[in-house]
Amino acid sequence: MAITVEKEGTKYIETHLRGSQLLQSSHLNKGTAFSTKERELFHLIGLLPHSVETLDEQLQRAYCQFSLQADDLQKNIFLNNLYNTNETLFFRLIREHIPEMMPIVYTPTAGLAIQRYSDEFRKPRGIYLSYPEREHVDEILSQWDDDKIDLIVLTDSEQILGIGDQGANGIGISVAKLVVYTLCAGINPRRMLPIMIDVGTNNPDLLEDPFYLGWRHPRISPKEYHKFVENVVNAINEKFPHVFLQWEDFGKKNARYHLDRYQDVMCTFNDDIQGTGAVAMAALLNALKITGTQLSNHRVLIYGAGTAGCGIADELWRQMVKEGLNHQEAYDHFYLMDREGLVTGARDKIDYFKAPYACSSTEPSEWDPGDDPRELLDVVRNVQPTILIGTSTVQGAFTREVVTTMASQIERPIIFPLSNPLTLTEAKPEDIIRWTGGRALVATGSPFSDVEFRQKSYPVAQCNNALIFPGLGLGVVSSQAARVTASMMDAAIVELASSAQLNEDNTRLLPEVSRLMDVSKDIGVAVARQAILEGVARKRVNGNIEALVENNMWEPVYIPYKPLVVINSK
Repeated sequence: MAITVEKEGTKYIETHLRGSQLLQSSHLNKGTAFSTKERELFHLIGLLPHSVETLDEQLQRAYCQFSLQADDLQKNIFLNNLYNTNETLFFRLIREHIPEMMPIVYTPTAGLAIQRYSDEFRKPRGIYLSYPEREHVDEILSQWDDDKIDLIVLTDSEQILGIGDQGANGIGISVAKLVVYTLCAGINPRRMLPIMIDVGTNNPDLLEDPFYLGWRHPRISPKEYHKFVENVVNAINEKFPHVFLQWEDFGKKNARYHLDRYQDVMCTFNDDIQGTGAVAMAALLNALKITGTQLSNHRVLIYGAGTAGCGIADELWRQMVKEGLNHQEAYDHFYLMDREGLVTGARDKIDYFKAPYACSSTEPSEWDPGDDPRELLDVVRNVQPTILIGTSTVQGAFTREVVTTMASQIERPIIFPLSNPLTLTEAKPEDIIRWTGGRALVATGSPFSDVEFRQKSYPVAQCNNALIFPGLGLGVVSSQAARVTASMMDAAIVELASSAQLNEDNTRLLPEVSRLMDVSKDIGVAVARQAILEGVARKRVNGNIEALVENNMWEPVYIPYKPLVVINSK
């Protein structure tokens, strides 16, 4: 397949595929929208109903079919089947209905779909690098042209969303992320690749499931695992030296290790760490505008010190340092809680990425007798946080007493229950608004409707990573950046924060999902500009950076086809 531009400026696609082979290509299939001339040229007469439809007519039918599905899982299955049949129609349909369909193809429904992946399997998509086939990694990657892949989303599926180890089923999260890259930033779906590293699973339900499609084996040892991942990364780096590699849903220890290990080796990014931190930081920047305060004047309590929680802490810590605090002063503004309770220096062993945030080992001993550093309410009472962030996946952890205790200590409490999906959120925004008398500034991880309280509407922002990573990827791909730098992340955060239109009547801390395409484009421009300024862009740019980014945005429209004539060298 090749896209050609005629002298008059009209684009068309050349392909050697004919007949049923063309209809079976999800990249190229137009279904009933093949023109009469194309049907003749590509031997499609008789393989399609007589009527020739427009894309808009196909959209109407597809939306009716979507609406008839019984539940969200069935809607997800319908859309994936459409994806496997007609890629252009799939992306155009969702773009036309993005507020309704984004939660179906991405969070929260993606989690359920991944759990059901083996049961509902229809067609493979992407690459499965299984440990028993580790000698064939180079051979597997060789099936793709090295100049036609711009972006890879890689997962080992150890910690999928809020549902844990999903083994080979986790390929679904890589696919979903790439769908969002296209929907929200227009990155060409034919230049991206989802990859699943199958190193076994410790999920007993999957190991006993007769339909499970992955390698039926417990996860391999850490030594074997890190050697395998290193081999995979080296093979990717050699095959696709200019690719943007995103790590997705690795376990907390491995996620941090891989980012630290490879971020100076290739252009790489971890959405669970950096993306989550960036979106939360953008929302907080706007909360700080409303409260008229600096972040360095706040005390931050993060309930859930895993990959996401520590990623948020790192981003907020960087902001405090930029505001003038030294490193230790900034760390002293944080309190992290994990499954063992408050992270303190008294512990025998602390994960290296948590250790800088460990509070004084003597601090809890100075609390009121009977207060327990393992209990959130007691920590809130003693720490007196002004910002409370939840990444724990503990449903209802932010109880009325926790919220009202915090709200009694500050005029405008900032409370972000960010856990996904809806069933795992720490608190519902309507409860937080009601318990604080409308004083709290709220952002959530899952989508919630705005809250009506005392005849006033309170906007609820969703800290959806789709607000940041598609635009970041667009900027990286457009500039062909060799690295993702801290300043590039800062540029994305500032652009995202500024895209929320704050005023007296609207305190929504982040833009609506319906504006994702415009927001992602602006972020892409900001990131590409910063990459060029820092000298990490491989792309030479003469002139308009906005035009550069726009030229890298794929549109889900049908382009005329012409037969590609294959010349026989014999």
